[in-house]
Amino acid sequence: MIEAKVHGALRDFLRASGGDRWPHHLTMARLVARALRLGRDALIQTGVFPTSSQRYALSYLMPILMSPTAVVLVAAPQVRRQLRERDIPELQAWLGSEKLIAEGDRLDPGFDGLLLTSPDAWLRDRLGGGSNFRDGVPTLIDGADDWERWTQHCLTVTISPQDWFDWITASTEQSATIRDVQLALVRGSLARPDNPYQAHLMDQDEHAALSRLHPDAEMPPAWREFWDSWRSHPGAIWAKLNRHQGQLWLYHSPVDLGKRLAPLWQRQPMVWVGGALDLDRDALAFRERLGLGEMTCVKFNRDRHHLHLYAPERLPLPNTPEYKAALLRELHELIRIGSSADTTAGLITIIVGDVPLRAIVAAQLAADFGSRVRVEQTDLADNGILISGWSFWRDHQGELPTSKLLAIATLPFPSLEDPYVAAEVAHYKHQRQDWFRLYLLPTALRELQRAIAPIREVQGTVILLDVRAIYRSYGQQFFAALSPYARVNSPEVGLFET
Repeated sequence: MIEAKVHGALRDFLRASGGDRWPHHLTMARLVARALRLGRDALIQTGVFPTSSQRYALSYLMPILMSPTAVVLVAAPQVRRQLRERDIPELQAWLGSEKLIAEGDRLDPGFDGLLLTSPDAWLRDRLGGGSNFRDGVPTLIDGADDWERWTQHCLTVTISPQDWFDWITASTEQSATIRDVQLALVRGSLARPDNPYQAHLMDQDEHAALSRLHPDAEMPPAWREFWDSWRSHPGAIWAKLNRHQGQLWLYHSPVDLGKRLAPLWQRQPMVWVGGALDLDRDALAFRERLGLGEMTCVKFNRDRHHLHLYAPERLPLPNTPEYKAALLRELHELIRIGSSADTTAGLITIIVGDVPLRAIVAAQLAADFGSRVRVEQTDLADNGILISGWSFWRDHQGELPTSKLLAIATLPFPSLEDPYVAAEVAHYKHQRQDWFRLYLLPTALRELQRAIAPIREVQGTVILLDVRAIYRSYGQQFFAALSPYARVNSPEVGLFET
């Protein structure tokens, strides 16, 4: 069987190459080979991420290159670049393989090689009922941790200020009504308190105002797409306003992704590869959110490199007035120790999810530590201090200098001020489901595991400054996500030594 051939070939390659020794290469290769042979779905949690130096990609590339059938591989640009420029040529040279390799947004008839494609191209074709990717062709997703975010981005339809202008000027039937609706929505947005996202979920009155419009012969394509999406897939509509210029954007995105995506998984066998999709081996919450059915699920143990973990117990709760001052005191002390002459902490990263608090922390630390402090920039000195939000840290880890010290101000729960998050929560409430444990908590746990991955690789230090992890009932799940770690009770100087 192909599983045995793949096992032997990868084992010999690893011995000859002397490359990385990720301990699960052979097991994962057999699992992928079996899934390809039987055409069965599989979900694999590797415990590492695409930006990691541990090259788990070898484990799925070997069975793909040895498979006699076509395979579609969906991955982010940086992953596809690594595969195309490094991993695939090495394996093909070792195997003497002549399997065709292509990259693009369609699988040509008769092509039986490996096609690399983007999440956006694959999703737009599948969701739009297209035929650029043949049904029945095994498809592997590398980067499943980002799939929900990619899907939301693909399905979100936008109306820009220019789209408003285009319809007003083109419509002979309802230009005055369009203008009135636009002004009503602008006034409604101005009446709301500002928030870090400068956007809000539209309420019933705003929906009613928007419903005064109807398609006409002059409706621009962007509006027609928005209208079709709204009417065929009810979901969240939110408005974003530039308060200085009075410019209004509208966004629509379905919130029940599982219902929308479930039919896609019937069209081809799927292999999902992610770093940390769920604390649960079977990834039940992840599968439910994406509408995934029964499949073979495997979760490998994370890298046994221990983190140093410092989690002080006597800080105020993040939602109290005393927290800001206490946070700044802790950060000053940590930076002082980490920057002392006899230590080599290197880059110090501080993640502050709350946007206003991030600005306060950045301003105060810049006043005390000068040009070492940078806010969400990749051009950093080796001894720099990076102030970042969660999304910036997630998206730019591969571009940043090595950080051995990561301080986390608050747990990465999605903000209810984000209109899409508010819509998701409203959807769970409408279904009378536990929105915290089914949505906010799993999302935060995945974000945390991803954030600490580069720190674990260098056996660095994580500073957790949110005591909810200690005193709330769900806190133990965050410590499980951080495991394995060596917990310390004080920020000793020796903690930051290499």
